[in-house]
Amino acid sequence: MDGIARTTNPLTAQVQTFGGQSLEDTLYDTVFPDLRLIRRGKVRDIYDLGDSFLMVATDRISAFDVVMPNPIPGKGRILTRMSMFWFGAMESIIANHMITADADEFPESCRPYAEILKERSMLVRKAEPLPLECIVRGYLSGSGWKSYQESRSICGIRLPGGLQESERLPEPVFTPSTKKEAGSHDVNISFGEAEDIVGQDPAARLRDISIAIYKKAVGIADQCGIIIADTKFEFGLVGEELVLIDEILTPDSSRFWPKDAYRPGRAQKSFDKQYVRDYLLSLEWNQMPPAPELPPDVVENTRRKYEEALRRLTKPSNLMVS
Repeated sequence: MDGIARTTNPLTAQVQTFGGQSLEDTLYDTVFPDLRLIRRGKVRDIYDLGDSFLMVATDRISAFDVVMPNPIPGKGRILTRMSMFWFGAMESIIANHMITADADEFPESCRPYAEILKERSMLVRKAEPLPLECIVRGYLSGSGWKSYQESRSICGIRLPGGLQESERLPEPVFTPSTKKEAGSHDVNISFGEAEDIVGQDPAARLRDISIAIYKKAVGIADQCGIIIADTKFEFGLVGEELVLIDEILTPDSSRFWPKDAYRPGRAQKSFDKQYVRDYLLSLEWNQMPPAPELPPDVVENTRRKYEEALRRLTKPSNLMVS
C-alpha cells in the first residue's frame, strides 16, 4: 500500500533542489497505513517498528510552541542531515539513539515508503524521554534577554549587571525548561526544580553534558563563521544508558548567528527560525492555535536561512540550491 505525503498549496508548485533531488512536494505529515504511528510532534512523526522507532522529519515548522499551517520545503531533510553531522561530532561526549539514517537499511515494513523516507528519517533505538528541555545559553537573547531585563537573572541564575542584548555571557549557563505537547508553551524552571523532576545526580549530569556539547559545538561552528547563541537538547534512557535523542544543534533548536555580522546591543541576523518568530511578532496574534499562514516570501527566506546554516557547517558540495 502506498504512503501518503500530504502537501500544502501553493508551496507544492515551488521546485527547489536539495542534494540534487527535486523538492516539488513538501511533506507536511505522513500517513503510512502499514506502520503504527505513536506520536505526531511539532516536526517529527514517530512510528513504532517493534524493536526500534522510525522518526520522520517533516517540513512543518513551529514557533512559540505552535505549529504553523504551511511547511518550509526541504526543511526535514536539512534537519536530518544536520542532526547526523552533530550526533557524529558528539559521540566522544555521549552516545545517541540513532541506528541508521539510510532508508535502504530500514526494516522491510518501511520499503513501500522508501521514497518519502529518503534523507528525512532515522531509525533509532527506543528511549524513554526525560521530561526536560536542556537549554544552554552562551549569549543573552530571546526569553533569556527578557528575563535578564526583568530580574538580572535567567532561571534563577544571577548574571552581572550592565549586559547588553546579544552579549556573550562570561560562561555558558544551563537553563532547563519543562517539555510540553504541541499547542502549549514550555516553562523555564530553575535548576532546583529540574532536580525535583529528574533527581539531583541526573540533573547535574544533564547540565554538565549539555554544557560540554555546547562548548564543543561552539568551537566547530566558529570555524564555519557561525555563532551558536543558545541551543536545547533532549535526552532519554535506553535501559540505564543516557543518550541524546530527537535532534541536535539544528536551526529549529538553536540560534545561529553569522559571525561577521555580530554586534552586541541589538538583535542579530540569523540562520534559524528567529526570522519566523520576528514575522509573527509583527502580527496581532496571541501565540495560541490556530497559527496564521506564513507568506511565500517568509517561507522562502526561512528555507534559504536553514540551507545556509547547513552549507556552512557541512561540505558545500553536498548541498545544491536552486
